[in-house]
This record gives sequence, structure tokens and C-alpha cells, in this order.
Amino acid sequence: MADTPPPRGADCNGARAVLATMHGKERAIAPLAARFLGLDLRVAEGLDTDAFGTFSREIGRVGTPRKAAQAKIAAAFALAPDARIGLASEGSFGPHPSVPFCALNRELVLLVDRETGLELVGHHAAMDTNFAHAVVTNPSAGIDFAAKAGFPAHGVIVMGVLDGQPAPHLALFKGIDSEAELIAVIDRTIALTGAAHIETDMRAHRNPRRMRAIERAMIDLVRRARSRCPACTRPGFAKTGRIHGLPCAWCASPTHLTRAEIWTCEGCGHREERPVAKASADPMHCEECNP
Repeated sequence: MADTPPPRGADCNGARAVLATMHGKERAIAPLAARFLGLDLRVAEGLDTDAFGTFSREIGRVGTPRKAAQAKIAAAFALAPDARIGLASEGSFGPHPSVPFCALNRELVLLVDRETGLELVGHHAAMDTNFAHAVVTNPSAGIDFAAKAGFPAHGVIVMGVLDGQPAPHLALFKGIDSEAELIAVIDRTIALTGAAHIETDMRAHRNPRRMRAIERAMIDLVRRARSRCPACTRPGFAKTGRIHGLPCAWCASPTHLTRAEIWTCEGCGHREERPVAKASADPMHCEECNP
């Protein structure tokens, strides 16, 4: 990424900014915010972001990831009244919508300028995640699961089990740093509930893969900050969809390949269809020529 100034309206060069995190996300976000957006970024000291939802289920997230990020930023602004810019990230994990037996990590990084009301969102989605869980009835099975997850570099969480489902209200252990400690908490949980639910710790400071995904979402936010709407000049003009139907080079029938990208402005609603570079599709993708 070239080290050039961002467009006016997105550039708050030297502006005080606050990051809503308690899990070390400044490692992924702060260097990019400083270098490419000119922000003087500080972490919101004393902010309990777990109050907006936890991966370990004791507190459920309310609303969409964007709503959760907005709530985090509002709380950070309350702790930093001199900050003009607020930043927060939110992650989601679950089964991939179209690839069986694979998990998907979706990351969102939100920037809010409370002086102008501007909101910019960066996104990243990838299958590069160790998101997984298992129910075990002995420590050796838990150790095997943890090893596959990359423990101890990647953290794991252990909780109780009730009717085959995770029960954090019965037992919950985070911040496990060694195999000996892991064996001890699994033994203790099994003694309490008959089994132990073990899962990957998806908090950013305990999961290097997720930290990389947050960094990529921040890179996307920087790109959007540098992309201005041709109609209203608002930063954040971005690709939001695709139109399929690139014609076959032999018979001109529409294929499943993309023929155009949709770019939209969240501010004024301006929309453009931008054709892809290829004018036609290889016949191997055509259901008529290659049924």
C-alpha cells in the first residue's frame, strides 16, 4: 500500500482517536491508523468490551456486529471526551455458508468521526481460522484437541457441560497458559459436570489468526477511506456486490462468472456497475458448451 495521503474528509491528520478494545487489538489497528489515516490513536483505558458480548457465551451479543461496534465506540467516547475518532472491531465465527465442514471468520472494523458523523467500515472474511470445539471426558482428549488448535500460542477455553451443551455458568476457565494447567481445569470440570467442553479461544489477544484477520479488515477500511464517491465525494465508495452472467466466448450464453461489480456509496446511495476486465468467459464455464 503506497504511503500517500488519504482523501480529504477521511483524513484527520493528527486527530485524537480512541480504540475500544481490552484484548490487544491495537497491535493490528494502531500502526495502520497512524501511517495511513494520520490518527493519534489511544486505547480506551478501563473499557470493559466484554459487556457487549463474549465468545464464551456468558454475555450474549445484542444486535448486529456493526451495532455492537457502534456501542463499543460510544462507550469509548464517554471515556475519551477529547477524541474525535472512534474505532472498534467485531468478529463472528460459524459454519461456512457454502463450503461444507469449514468454518468462516468474518471481521468488521468500524471508524466513527463524531465531529462529522462519518462512519466507515472495513471487512474481511476468510476460512483461515482454527474455530472449533469438542466435548471430552478425559484430559488426554482435551490435550489432543488443544494441540490441533495450536495451543498454547492459540488459547483454548474450558467450560462445563449440561445436557450435552456448553454450560459456562457451571464452570468456565480462560487464560490457560500451560498443558499442566489445562489438564487441571479439565479434571476439575469433569468432576463438576461429568464432561468438559473445550473450544478455541477466539479473543484477539489469544488467537494470532484472528489478529491477522482484524489487520486485514483494517486494511480494507483504509482502502475505503481513500475511495471517494464520484457523486458526493464522501469517503467509503466501495464494491458491495457482483453481477453474474459473463457471456461465453463461443456461444455468448451467460455463465456463472462475474460480468460486473457493483459499487455503492453509503452516504448518498449512488450506485455504479463496473464491467470486469474480461469481455467473455472461457467455454469451460458455459453450461451450453460444456454441459
